[in-house]
Amino acid sequence: MADRIVIREAEASDLPRLRTLFTKSRRETFHWNNPDRYQPSDFDEQTDGEEILVAAVDGEIAGFAAVWTPQSFLHHLYVASEFHGQGVGHALLGSAIDKLTLPVRLKCLVRNVKALSFYQAHGWQRLETGRDDDGEYYLMQLE
Repeated sequence: MADRIVIREAEASDLPRLRTLFTKSRRETFHWNNPDRYQPSDFDEQTDGEEILVAAVDGEIAGFAAVWTPQSFLHHLYVASEFHGQGVGHALLGSAIDKLTLPVRLKCLVRNVKALSFYQAHGWQRLETGRDDDGEYYLMQLE
């Protein structure tokens, strides 16, 4: 599968699919919150000014990562559920890190156990705990 994954910069024509993927992924992942809380317009608001990388498998958008380069911050990494376990997240994470300067940081919700395991398996360390509108999170860092 890894040889079928292409990581590229997002294009304007990707936006409808990225908005849908973002909304669906957040509703599935953060199932403890009201799903109506997550709307397609959130994508534009939350990625404004960020560099967006798209993972495509056989031409189909399978996931994306959004990075805020001034602070070496991985803001979002989502993979469509039908592509979980196929190396898409790994490929996106590697490409996102390549865009940033170490150390790189991210926030991961404490209740998002799958994502925590994923990041820890890739060498990320927990620095501190905080809270935002989605709940308690870990600030994590990769050096």
